[in-house]
Amino acid sequence: MAYSQIRLKILPSVRCLFDKLVQVRVEGLTPHKQVQLRSRLVDDRGRVFKASALYKANETGQVDVCRAPSLGGSYTGVEPMGLFWAMAPEIPHSKLLKKNVLSPTLVDIEAMSAETGELLASETIERGYMTEGMKRIPVQEGRIRGVLFIPPGEGPFPGIVDLYTFGGRLTEPTASLLANKGFVVLALAYMGYEDLPTKPKKLDLEYFDEAVTYLRRQPEVKGPGIGIISISHSGGLALSMSYFLSGISATVCINGCNANTAIPLHYKDLIIPPLTLVLKNILFTDSGLLYVCNCLPDPSLENNRASQFPIERASCHFLFAVSEDDHNWNSVFFANQAAATLRSHGKESFQVVTYPKAGHFLEVPYMPNCPSGFHAAVGSEVSFGGEPKAHSEAQLDLWERVQQFFKSHLDNKSRPTC
Repeated sequence: MAYSQIRLKILPSVRCLFDKLVQVRVEGLTPHKQVQLRSRLVDDRGRVFKASALYKANETGQVDVCRAPSLGGSYTGVEPMGLFWAMAPEIPHSKLLKKNVLSPTLVDIEAMSAETGELLASETIERGYMTEGMKRIPVQEGRIRGVLFIPPGEGPFPGIVDLYTFGGRLTEPTASLLANKGFVVLALAYMGYEDLPTKPKKLDLEYFDEAVTYLRRQPEVKGPGIGIISISHSGGLALSMSYFLSGISATVCINGCNANTAIPLHYKDLIIPPLTLVLKNILFTDSGLLYVCNCLPDPSLENNRASQFPIERASCHFLFAVSEDDHNWNSVFFANQAAATLRSHGKESFQVVTYPKAGHFLEVPYMPNCPSGFHAAVGSEVSFGGEPKAHSEAQLDLWERVQQFFKSHLDNKSRPTC
């Protein structure tokens, strides 16, 4: 085999946005010979993530990952983006971390001889987060800490507060990629970032009110309503903002809870206590991880109602996205309970979308699933659930739904009443 004739091609380009599909193709192989494709990246914490798949060249000596099935490895079958979403960490229980989106995520792709293990060809893909002309503005306005993303082009654009945080800390991929779709997005931190306390004794809803006001005042933001996207713990904050604060038109709650959790929430003279954990419900998985899914009690029970959010008072639109294999908590139960509460008060301005076999962290397309990791509130490594392929399909579907949801409810015809 003349290795110099072998080419690894990335189409349409080695430079693309993180949420875009790319075509991986190997040409110049010996017909019908097997080749192993490998992917590798190093995240912002220095953790290595890898995937591999075995392919067989066709009669012309080509492997097109968009058409050819993987015969084994990290995934099987025809999976155009399998080398990306099927990545797993070298160090178990690691979550892929991207702190700053000014630099792309570099993914190395290698074609190896299945027989000898020799390197045949390689290429590096730059998976970016910001389209040309986008503005990334660090925000230190009063108490507010975060990053504002403004898309290129003539505005004004719909505005979104991004609470897509993990442990309250700032993460930028969702905000930046969403801004690429024509939204002004404020990625808002609320703990453990810059001078914000790492372990706050309480959270003030006024802080989030200030953030909404700041976003609405930006000249690039069109009104009248603002959107919110949230996940996990911040899902509860998004629900509370939806009925306490004015001007919220559309709220996305991903694998959240319909009651307050972990940290007391204050608003003016009101205190919403967190649910009390049922510690006896903590279990261990076969691999020794903590399984905490059933540690939160039913918010609708009499002794828990002080923690339950009265979302029936909100008049904005809701999108509840939940994973059936969420091991962090019973997000399906909480979303269905929230929907039942809204329905019982004559409100139908909500959707509940359920994803079988998906895990807790539903993120942007092609982000590898995090089936287990350190849980700050628990102080230990826990199971988060999810099967890689089903989880990836859920992320792809949800990404489109979120965009359509905000486009439908954040235009000039949308009048916030909550």
